Amino acid sequence: MFNKEQILKLTLMKMPFGKYAGRVLIDLPEEYLLWFERKDGFPKGELGELMALCLAMKIEGLDEVIRPLKYKI
Repeated sequence: MFNKEQILKLTLMKMPFGKYAGRVLIDLPEEYLLWFERKDGFPKGELGELMALCLAMKIEGLDEVIRPLKYKI
């Protein structure tokens, strides 16, 4: 499913392109992630995996638990 390293990356990695370029992945709006998933699917590789994980966390309401980690690192 996911591991601690992936969760930490959600709080560190920034979106490299698009409307929300420069924003940390965990801070991307759920609507944007849903749009991205519907449009063409998530990008291949690690970025896409993290975006999918981020969306799953947001759907389950777990992003509020993860978001504070970005201030502790």
